[in-house]
Amino acid sequence: MIGRLNHVAIAVPDLDAAAAVYRNALGAQVSAPQAEPDHGVTVVFVELSNTKIELLHPLGDNSPIQAFLNKNPSGGMHHVCYEVDDILAARDRLKAEGARVLGNGEPKIGAHGKPVLFLHPKDFCGTLVEIEQA
Repeated sequence: MIGRLNHVAIAVPDLDAAAAVYRNALGAQVSAPQAEPDHGVTVVFVELSNTKIELLHPLGDNSPIQAFLNKNPSGGMHHVCYEVDDILAARDRLKAEGARVLGNGEPKIGAHGKPVLFLHPKDFCGTLVEIEQA
């Protein structure tokens, strides 16, 4: 069921500074900021040959990323995202195995324009998992 690693997401308190670190210190190709109001974040993608790093910054006071940064002021890894061929079949299989799907259980459109769901970190070794339809 699980496909390739799509991205690792890192919550950051200063999006411009974080993008500059990846661009300047590491020589990475970094996208322009992209607001995702449905998810309460602004994202920047760091393009790697085999995956991406997603830098997340709160968009508004009710952002889940703001809550994360309140607990982790320096930022840190927020989630990992894996691709799946069929997000609804993956959701149903995961639920049948006892995994908790966050939200209302229906996919939302993510930053790549594809359906995504998030899975409870307590069900995945303490890591928030995002699945994205490939």
